[in-house]
Amino acid sequence: MNNDPRQITLTEWDEHYEHLQKKGLREPDYGGVLSRHVGDGNKRLLKLRYDNSAAALRLWNFLLTEEKRLHQARAEGKKIVGVMKDLGTVPVMAYSLDNVAAFYPDGAWWIPCVMEFGAGLLEVADSLGIDESFCPVRAMLGAFITESHFPIPDKLICSVGATCDDFSAIAQRLDALGYPIMWWEIPHRRKPESDETAVKLPGGGAAPKSQIEFVMSEFKRIKVVLEELTGQYLNAEKLSAGIKKANQVRRCLAELRNIVFTAKLCPIGAIEMLVAEMLAIHFCSDQNETIIVLTELVNEVKSRVQFGKGVLNADAVKVFWINPVADLQVMNLLEDCGGRICGTEYLFSHALDLIPENVPAIEALAMMALADPMVGSSVDRAERICADIRRFGSEAVLISRIPGASHCALEGKVITEAIHAMLEVSVLEIEVPPVSDSIHPTLCTRLEALIETTKRRRTK
Repeated sequence: MNNDPRQITLTEWDEHYEHLQKKGLREPDYGGVLSRHVGDGNKRLLKLRYDNSAAALRLWNFLLTEEKRLHQARAEGKKIVGVMKDLGTVPVMAYSLDNVAAFYPDGAWWIPCVMEFGAGLLEVADSLGIDESFCPVRAMLGAFITESHFPIPDKLICSVGATCDDFSAIAQRLDALGYPIMWWEIPHRRKPESDETAVKLPGGGAAPKSQIEFVMSEFKRIKVVLEELTGQYLNAEKLSAGIKKANQVRRCLAELRNIVFTAKLCPIGAIEMLVAEMLAIHFCSDQNETIIVLTELVNEVKSRVQFGKGVLNADAVKVFWINPVADLQVMNLLEDCGGRICGTEYLFSHALDLIPENVPAIEALAMMALADPMVGSSVDRAERICADIRRFGSEAVLISRIPGASHCALEGKVITEAIHAMLEVSVLEIEVPPVSDSIHPTLCTRLEALIETTKRRRTK
């Protein structure tokens, strides 16, 4: 089934799909030609380039059929839980029960990009007083009002406290519109005082034991809500099993990231890696299938590395990318300009770390929640980023500022200063709107300058 790896357009995928079928392609029930998704309004797909592997095909089809899976789950009598803002902890609890499908309504922030504004979600948000001064996640309001992109959850659970101010405001507006939310608080992570018991967190850093205990009490409240919703008891054994299952996903992703980010030749493109990492957050509404999808990707990149094959030039500059980009096409642009992704921090690095299995399950999840890079200081976040830059050998850093996001106002400057203090790498900060076509010339000029500056540094 393996072909020479390369990146192809959606139109080229139609012909390539027929080629794979003739060679014996086996697909899951959600499989099929990628171009069919354009008929669902996903017009941005026409402008992206994709990896030509069967593993990448499965990844994209898995991502683009999540709405159907959620509707199917409801038809099967499962409860639908919308988990908001915590990015990687509450879904572990939800999927520890066997009659729940959990997803992030937050993901609606990509719909204006993928549908090139055709869904009208931002216009709906505007009409509700949430204008473009807010983060693009405001599209979530439109998705709820139109009820056209996911089934309305049976329960909404959202974190507040040390979270994005924009998101909190948008979620409160949603609650006021008649979509009741169960709120739980995540405190701002602080360094333990000298007289406090410190708890080491996954991914590095520490938090006071008192903060761990507080978050545990919040998760116990969530546990009760999930039990009442489902009529099932979420005991310690079920939750421990759920953590072990989530760690299977995280181990697959850790292996995939390590192979791709350290390979001599880039074995798979930036867009597929972004999609793969997002699966850790809520498993794209199917935990078992997530493991299969990631395993196929790992096997594909292993084979490519073994045979010395890649999708980009050998001299591509190794770029560490910070924050998810609002328009996926910009990742293709970076590769066109001579860069490759070698390290990422997309706001949910705690969803990639293994959940401790040697402590009580609720405590382990509390530790994970407090390891969230967004609930601590930007300096803490920068320290982890610098450690990963060293680990992956990244040569340059790209910070994608999210339009309107309150947490992006100054953090780019703080992270840039911290990186310059610790490492000798070039840093570029850009802002990308949901559809970036009008600024492509400017973006390309800035990306090319980053690449050229980094290549000159190689010769010094």
